[in-house]
Amino acid sequence: MLELLTTRNNPMIDPSLHVWGWEIPVYLFLGGWVAGAMVLSGWLMHRDPGTERPSVTRLLPWVGLVLISLGMVALFLDLEHKLYVWRMYATFQPTSPMSWGGWILIGVYPVLLLAGIAGLPPALADAWAPLGTLARRLRQSDARRALVLANITFGVGLGIYTGILLSSLGARPLWASGVLGPLFLVSGLSTGAAFAHMIARDPDEQSALLRSDNLFLLTELALIALFLIGLATSGVAQAQAASLLLGGPYTAAFWVLVVGLGIVLPLAIQSLMATRRIGHTLVAPMLVMGGGLALRFVVVAAGQASFWP
Repeated sequence: MLELLTTRNNPMIDPSLHVWGWEIPVYLFLGGWVAGAMVLSGWLMHRDPGTERPSVTRLLPWVGLVLISLGMVALFLDLEHKLYVWRMYATFQPTSPMSWGGWILIGVYPVLLLAGIAGLPPALADAWAPLGTLARRLRQSDARRALVLANITFGVGLGIYTGILLSSLGARPLWASGVLGPLFLVSGLSTGAAFAHMIARDPDEQSALLRSDNLFLLTELALIALFLIGLATSGVAQAQAASLLLGGPYTAAFWVLVVGLGIVLPLAIQSLMATRRIGHTLVAPMLVMGGGLALRFVVVAAGQASFWP
């Protein structure tokens, strides 16, 4: 029995215990980014119905299609049996987060595509008569409201799923937290808002997105605090898992890359931008997006290093 406990948990003998590489955090990051962009697109379409001025809602769905496709490629690369991926869509398991996530990912594509078509400039959409007709129908009030609801619903579902995917895996105590779903959702909203206000050209829209991103960053800080407090005040295994981020091997990466450079510093810069003390800069949104990626890498790596004693 002693031999089983000591050698079968030795990474030199059982290297497959650490099974997730770079593909999963990249997929979680891109999925969260797209989720945030979808929620923001729905909010902006509701906020400015029928506006003809240039808007990031014209571009975000097309960027989302590219990013979610890259995320799906990363997820596909991680699969052990790639030829059987189609079996995921031969059934639906209501109690399985992975099954929910697989179907949400499929539903995201038509929502993004329709939102992109609705935002096409008339000159471009009318170059092909059927496309122009569809774009005009999608811009009508009833269809627009349906698109707003679909973007927000699928965006929230996708964003929360990326966290629930980890928290449902009970073998790793660091992930055994109900805060991961909301944390990954808010982080996705923050990265989506950072990208949106980085590319926005309308001053009012840029200002609204900037203020929203600051709110998301503050909420993300609060959720990180709740996540750590919840782990540290739970059982022995969760407290040991929290120590990986509170003095353990992942402490520097977590507090410097995620909290310091990914949240606190850009929040300070964007607060100055929001009060017009400094001009708009690309530094802050780039830091926010880098922090969102670092969060996924640290949580996935530290989670796999945690264990039940």
